[in-house]
Amino acid sequence: MTVTPEGEARPKRKRMPRAEREHQMIETAEAVFAELGYATASMDEIAERVGVSKPMLYEYFHSKEGLLLACIRHSRAELRSVTEHAVTGAGDAEEAIRRGLHAYFVFIREHRQAWSLLRQEMTLLGTSAADEIEATRQQQTDLIAALMSGYFASSPRLQVEASAEFVVGACERMAIWCERHEEVTPELATDYAMDMVWNGLRHRAGA
Repeated sequence: MTVTPEGEARPKRKRMPRAEREHQMIETAEAVFAELGYATASMDEIAERVGVSKPMLYEYFHSKEGLLLACIRHSRAELRSVTEHAVTGAGDAEEAIRRGLHAYFVFIREHRQAWSLLRQEMTLLGTSAADEIEATRQQQTDLIAALMSGYFASSPRLQVEASAEFVVGACERMAIWCERHEEVTPELATDYAMDMVWNGLRHRAGA
């Protein structure tokens, strides 16, 4: 408790746990980067929106690029989590792939700010952030390749890897297309993607 000049007791403000504060900073930074673009966004703007000092932002992330890297890693971890959860318990290859695609398109729709960061790759070439974006893409490729390997055991490893690369690249472009067509729901996007992807894979699953 502190005492005001008028002699009134004032409750001491509870300090936010570090992990919670860091999460708040990352979410706010995602919004600012998405709204203004990485080059234009400033640490002053982010600090003001969070309600902390700029030195505190630097204490947590060291630099604006460090904060961007934290945002991308946070998004990558969330995307991995929702994808893995979606495919758990799938009955067959078709269901697993459909579930994984749907989880991806739902993530893009519900995490527009995070997705916006991943689309800024061309403006970040030559930076650590571009490497982190590619790591996100590689994460999804590896997840899909592992999933396919489980269902298409007879397929050569290189063919499985090539198929996974194709799925990730195609879905990334389709997600960009979906931004221009708000009427395309995650369910419809999944149907469109499955129409192309599954027709090329079903023979390997004996469908």
